[in-house]
Amino acid sequence: MPRLMDVLEFFDNTGETLVKRIPEGDAEIKWGSQLTVRESQAAVFFRDGKALDTFGAGRHILKTMNLPVLTKLITGLGYGTTSPFRAEVCFVNLKLFRSLKWGTKQPLTLRDTEFKLVRLRAFGMFSMRVSDPALFVNKVVGTEGLFTTDEIQSHLKSIIVGRFSDLLAETLTTVLDLPRYYDELGIGMRARIGDDFRALGLELVDFIIESVSLPEEVQKRIDERSSIEALGDLNQYGRYKMAVAMEEAAKNPSGGGAAGVTMGMAMGMGNMMADMTRQQQSPMQQSQQPPPPAAPPPPPEDPFVTLKKFKELLDLGAISQEEFDAKKKELLARM
Repeated sequence: MPRLMDVLEFFDNTGETLVKRIPEGDAEIKWGSQLTVRESQAAVFFRDGKALDTFGAGRHILKTMNLPVLTKLITGLGYGTTSPFRAEVCFVNLKLFRSLKWGTKQPLTLRDTEFKLVRLRAFGMFSMRVSDPALFVNKVVGTEGLFTTDEIQSHLKSIIVGRFSDLLAETLTTVLDLPRYYDELGIGMRARIGDDFRALGLELVDFIIESVSLPEEVQKRIDERSSIEALGDLNQYGRYKMAVAMEEAAKNPSGGGAAGVTMGMAMGMGNMMADMTRQQQSPMQQSQQPPPPAAPPPPPEDPFVTLKKFKELLDLGAISQEEFDAKKKELLARM
């Protein structure tokens, strides 16, 4: 025989329960039972699968006085051990569920005016509560007996990440401006996903962006750019890089070959930085700058190497014997 319930109430000891359905198992609600709803709760009453009413805080006696369609036949009276009339109550937790985490599982790829394409990861928190208990139970919970924040949080995260990706692409032009957009992005996200939450019977109370992280290689490029800005002179920056390269080469045990290559690369970088500096200057600034040092003249070529080249031209028929003899006499006179 089913167990008849006289008192209906629910306490959430975990702090994560959104909805609890009572009764469980073979228990049935007795006509005239007492329903106790706390200030942080709402109770949605169902009979025969239909939501008849939503009770607020207080003590309620389940009689035809407050539920006209409710009769004594809710229990098994007159129907043997099991009543064909089913009644149940869903206790909905109305408290604020805070510090719920959200974040991107995969990096978001965005266009950037400075770095062309960048991949970003974003993380943060949000808080929400149930605003429409009947809508939330019917649309989200369904017939589950117990519904917690873990069961809906992944769905809400998917909504947040999708909206955040769209908003970031519309708002941001370069990641260098990202810090000053944190507040604007947070306000924009509350406006965009507020309707999505309301459609589920929820209210988004706050939305916080904790961090938007960049890939390591992009961060290195930003650090290099800040170093250039701090130095203020690209030519000076080139000399600084050359000094660093020379220091690294001195520590290299492989010998002078690697050191020479490293030094050459550093000198080339220094010259390139100097050219960039001159290009960025106005004509007046360029006229005030001392002219760049002239390139050293190339070393004289070995006469024997030159004579060998002319002999190859003679063998190919490119010059005559007389021309070869004249050049040979000239080169021998230099030695």
